[in-house]
Amino acid sequence: MKAGKKVIMIHVKDDLEKEEIMREIERLNLPAFIYVHGKLNSLKINIQGTKDEIREAMQKIREIQKRVHARLYANKRGFYEYTLDDIFRGAQTTVSAPILLKTLELMGEDVRFDGVKLKTSLPWGEIVELSRRMGDVLSQISLQTTRQIREVVIPVAVVYNLDPEEVLERLMEIGAVEFKEDKFKYELVKNKEQALEMIIKNLEDEGNEN
Repeated sequence: MKAGKKVIMIHVKDDLEKEEIMREIERLNLPAFIYVHGKLNSLKINIQGTKDEIREAMQKIREIQKRVHARLYANKRGFYEYTLDDIFRGAQTTVSAPILLKTLELMGEDVRFDGVKLKTSLPWGEIVELSRRMGDVLSQISLQTTRQIREVVIPVAVVYNLDPEEVLERLMEIGAVEFKEDKFKYELVKNKEQALEMIIKNLEDEGNEN
């Protein structure tokens, strides 16, 4: 097919939005040739390729623009909108969705998750840093814990700023967890919700005593 060319302009709110969009476009692996030129408050994007290649590239770029804007700037209700892929790519780590959601919930953040998009009141930089901290905790306990127990330990360790080993010890002391010698793993005795309730009550009671 005959090669063509298309130039599109994207207006941006600030340098941060410009940099994020440029970074996302650089990650695109498309047959079309894309050249981006940053201006004062806009991006000039040259796309070269066949008609279909150009159409595909334009669609991807528009999706990027929409996604970046939604994650950097809160809507009228005060929510930022993220995809989990974007968060974990930014944090350079991955934790499960239930761990992230429970952590946000324990922090008192408003959270909506439809399985694809996460809407929350926590800004982009903070949710990336939070995910990084959760990833650090996960790396410390992943070999000695089950998936379910991680959904209790990681949110508590991050939100209450505790060492994950201390959280595990506390969970054992209050009878929510036991250590299986034959598996070299900690396992829940109670269900996740009960264990979480017990450890939070334990921490709050201790806080009241102090």
